[in-house]
Order: sequence, then C-alpha cells, then structure tokens
Amino acid sequence: LIWFVNATTQPCILLYHISLLIFIIVPSLMCSSLTFLDGESSHQHGGGGYRIVQWEWSYVQTPYIIASWLLVASVAKILFHFSQRFTTAVPESCMLILLGLVLGAVVLIASKKQPYQLDPGLFFLFLLPTIVGDAGYFMPARLFFDNLGAILLYAVVGTLWNAFCTGFCLYGVKMAGVIDEKVNAGLMDFLLFGALISAVDPVAVIAVFEEVHVNETLFIIVFGESLLNDAVTVVLYKVYISFVEVGPGNVYTADYFKGIASFLIVSIGGTLVGLIFAIILAFVTRFTKNVRIIEPLFIFLLVYLAYLTAELFSLSAILSMTFCGIGCNKYVEANISQKSRTTVKYTMKTLASIAETIIFIFLGISAVDKSKWAWDTGLVVSTLIFILVFRAVGVAGQTWFLNWFRLVPLEKIDQVVMSYGGLRGAVAFALVVLLDKEHVKAKDYFVATTIVVVFFTVMFQGLTIKPLVKWLKVPRSTNRKPTINEEIHERAFDHILTAVEDIAGLNGYHHWRDKWEQFDKNYLSKLLLRKSVYHKSELWEAYQKINIRDAISVIDQVKVFIGRSRDTSCSCGKPLQTQETGTVPATHTHTHPLTVTSSETLYCISDMCLLLLTSPSLFLQYQSHYSRHFMTVGEKERQDREVFQRNMHNRLESFKSTRYKRHKKDRRSCHTEDCSNGY
Repeated sequence: LIWFVNATTQPCILLYHISLLIFIIVPSLMCSSLTFLDGESSHQHGGGGYRIVQWEWSYVQTPYIIASWLLVASVAKILFHFSQRFTTAVPESCMLILLGLVLGAVVLIASKKQPYQLDPGLFFLFLLPTIVGDAGYFMPARLFFDNLGAILLYAVVGTLWNAFCTGFCLYGVKMAGVIDEKVNAGLMDFLLFGALISAVDPVAVIAVFEEVHVNETLFIIVFGESLLNDAVTVVLYKVYISFVEVGPGNVYTADYFKGIASFLIVSIGGTLVGLIFAIILAFVTRFTKNVRIIEPLFIFLLVYLAYLTAELFSLSAILSMTFCGIGCNKYVEANISQKSRTTVKYTMKTLASIAETIIFIFLGISAVDKSKWAWDTGLVVSTLIFILVFRAVGVAGQTWFLNWFRLVPLEKIDQVVMSYGGLRGAVAFALVVLLDKEHVKAKDYFVATTIVVVFFTVMFQGLTIKPLVKWLKVPRSTNRKPTINEEIHERAFDHILTAVEDIAGLNGYHHWRDKWEQFDKNYLSKLLLRKSVYHKSELWEAYQKINIRDAISVIDQVKVFIGRSRDTSCSCGKPLQTQETGTVPATHTHTHPLTVTSSETLYCISDMCLLLLTSPSLFLQYQSHYSRHFMTVGEKERQDREVFQRNMHNRLESFKSTRYKRHKKDRRSCHTEDCSNGY
C-alpha cells in the first residue's frame, strides 16, 4: 500500500499501522490465549482478595472486535482517497481485497489460525440487506422501468443461459480429462456450481460501475440485472442442491416442472412481499406528522422486515427489498420531513459503504485460509474461459433480439461494456461456502475456483474497465439534474407518444405508463399521501423553490453592487454631486433632504439600499424550541422560509460588517488627505 500512496500521506500510513497493531493483532492474540486467561482468572478469584482492576475480555470480545473491524475499514477508506491519481486508476474494491489479503496473512501469522471468515449468515442477514436497501430506495424509478424489459431478459434468460452452458461444458471437459480425476463431481454438481458462479453480483457492480461513471442506461441495465437475477440464482441453487441430495437417479420429470413453478413463486412472491411492505410503510408515514423523530426508524425497520419476511418464506429477499424501496420512495419522501429525508439518506449511505468495505476485506481474508479450499488448474482455467465466453455470447444474442423492439438500440460498444461488466462477488462466495461437503464432494475445489473468479472479475476487470470505457469512447453520465425546460419537453414527448399509440390502436409502453399514472393519481396517492401533500400543487412547489433561489441570488447581486459602489460613491467630507443641479451649495445643505453634518455622514444610494435591506422587519427569526418527539419546526413551507431567512440574515450581517470596516477606512484616509491639504 505504501508504494502506491504519495509521500504526503506518511502520517496517515503511520496512523493506519498503529490502528492495525492495536485493534487487529492484539485481539487475535487475545482470542488465542482466551482459554488460558479465563482459567487463570478463575483460579485467582478462588484465592480470594479484592482486585481493583479486572480483565474482562470475554465480556467485551464480540463488540470490541466488531468495532475494531469497522475502525480499520473506515481508516482504510480514508487512506485510499488521499492519493487522487491512485484512486482514479484503481477501484476501491480492489484495494479493499488487497487489504484483506494483508490482514488475513498478519492475523494468520499472529494467531496460527484464521478466526475471521466471511460468514454466510452474517452476509445474507446483515451486510447484503444494507447494500440492497440503499440501492432499492434510491433507485431511479423512471430509468429502471423504462429499461425493465431489457433488465428482465438479461436477468432471467441470460442467467439461465450462463448457468446451463457453464455447467454442461465443465462436465464435458471433466469427461475429456481436462479436469483432474480427484475432482469428484458429476453433472448435477457442475450444474450447481454453474448456477452459483454465473449470476452477476450487485455488490461488485455497484462498487466498480459507480467509479467508472458510465451512462445511465448502461448502469441501470447491468445493475438491474444483478438485482433481479437473484430469483433465478436462488431457485437454481435450491433445486440443484435438492437433486444432489436425493441423487440424480431419483430425479423425475415432475421435479423439473416443480423447479419452474418454484421460480415463478420465488420471484413473484418476493416482489409482492416487497410491494405490500412498501404500501404499509407509505401508509404509516401519513400519520407521523407529530412524531417526526421516528420516521427514519419506520423506514429502516419496514424495509428490513420486507427482506426478512421474504427469507422466512424462502422467497427472493433481494427482489422483495428492491421493490419495497422502489415502491415506497415516492410516497414516503413526500410524507416525511426534510430532516428525516436527510437522516435516511446519510444513514443508508453510511451503512451501505461500511457493509461493502467489510465484504471486500473479508473476501481477501477468507482467501488466505488454505485449509478451506483445494486447487485444480483445469477447473479454474476452464471456469474463467466459460464464464467470459458465454457472457459475451449471451449479451450479443439477447441485445440483437432487444434492438428489434427498442426505440434507442444498444450499440456494440455498449454490448462490450455489458459483457465485460459481468462481475462476480460475495454472493457467489457465500453460496459456495454454504455447500454441504457430505453431498458435494468437490466443495473445496469449487471454493478455490470461486475465489479466483471473484478476484479476477473484481480486480482485473475492475482495473481495466475504466481504460476500456475511455478507449471505446463510451458516453459517460452527465451527473447533473435536468432543467425545467428539459423536464417540460420530456413530459410533452411522453404525452405525444401516448397519443400516437392511442391513435394507432397500440397498447404500448407509454399507453400503460399513462394508465398507471392515472391510477396512481386517482387512487394510490389519495390513500398513501397526506392530504396536505396530495392537494399541494407541484407547479406551486417548483415556483416556491425557484423564488427562494432567486431571492438568494438577488442578495448576491446586492453584495456585488455594494462592493463596486466604492468607485462611484461620494467622497467623504465633499459636497454631494447631483445630476440636476451639480454641486449642492454649502449654504443649502441644511435644508436639503440629504444633509451632511458632522455627526451624520452622507454616503451614496448604496448605503441607503443596504440600510433598507438590513432593517429588522425584512426577516423574522423563528424561535426554535426543543421537543423529544417533535423533530421539525413545521411544514415544508416553513422550513424553506426559515432556511431563506437564516441565510439572508447571515449574508446581510456580513455585508454590514464589511461595509462598516470599509467606511471606517475611508474616513481615516479622507481625514489624512484633509490634514495634508490644510483643512
């Protein structure tokens, strides 16, 4: 790591190694000597006598180790981003895996064993839900549903194609003698391995593609595929495990039809569970107006319960959580307060980032323990070749079919990026670790192959995908919000296409989207949105935001005007110049409305404008109060108005202070000039 980081980061590297020494090596040594310490402690307690300080490692061991890992992960993320040149070339996921390899080796040397592994239960119940929940809740719904057909085709047909072709071809090369005879696996074993190794991983896709910044369509297709292929992966995995357990000779034709029915139940059932919890969550947030403090808690709990409920009934938990987030976002964001939105956003992003960091670190750590895997070169090389070839062939064939129906076809460079972006990750590793070695004799070989595939796709493909995108000149994401003019024209274009479909007698995508919008407006919004939110005009809300932004820009213009007024302002102690009469006579200054006296100095019109703007009647400060159960100060309009008033007050106070200092300096300079002229 030190080789790749600039010399300016040496203090951070020192801090990192200190934290590594204190929070990783020491706990691992404590784990190895825990039995001895507990025995000695109990022996000393038997001897009697009160001890002031006691060793309670067994009491704090689990939370202490968890906190230590979180600390090391956070320090690692800070360290990686100190070198801008390095982080732009190397994905963060690659560095986290390398860090995991280093930590795994250090812990293995220190404790003579590997006590830390990526536990499948921890991964599927705690780490994966945080990433999927963040992805589903903040999913761009319009972009997702615009490309839903392509996503479903790649997720279902593409995953089935990759799984079957990889499994059958691995069995074929096994029969041909390329794979060693010690790999004791039959056709069902290879089909099972092909099912778990063929699915695109959502964690790896998020980690790599967000740093590449490909255009929105490419990202949503690959990312949507990684989320929606969960149903196919879950069904194939469970079906093949049951076939392996009962034996290939006891599998009948009816069992294959049961597998097809299981796929429909798992996918549709998981989606329905997510939508049900989305409706419940949106409906509950209608009544949290007086208890804003618990709004984020409701969101986290119900979205997580959607995941657990799907797992409870052996449905697709990823589909459930994804559609729960997509379904509730529109209504929940409208019902809750701005502070709750901010809390939900940053909490979800923080949890997802920490979970992603822990996953990649533990992938590196798990690869160090050689006792968990066995090596076969033929199996590893054959698997890498097959997943790359069949991914490319599948994407090309499906895209050719899709382009017959897409209004904007996917270009060849898009297909190259999609083929190259089929990354595997922690989902495949967790599934292969869950295999029962009694039924799957070649589990250790499958584990080693999965580790190599994950490392190859995440590290090699992750490192080279950004140069590939630049070389192919793939359009990048603009990373900007559309203007009002663009939104108006987009909506107008949607209505035009809907009208064209109606005139042509076609029930196309735009027709059904218009029907859904009407249904949502007439029924769902009335049920799930608070009345004050439902009756609020979207145009008025947009106008209010523009009005506040324009008001702040006016204050900025006043600041510029006052700053430039020094060149045109009246000289201190000199008669006022007027356009009509020229110089005001000194004998008439006491009767002029703008008088210049020794106690009250006249400045230009900018000073009068500043005096008017800074009058206390322009802004009325809201007196905030404290309440344990009421987090906000009022409705959204009140919050916007208070933000405007606070910003305006701070800006005007700054203007007054700056102007006063400049006037004081002008007085001093004018006094010096008068004295030099003999006044």
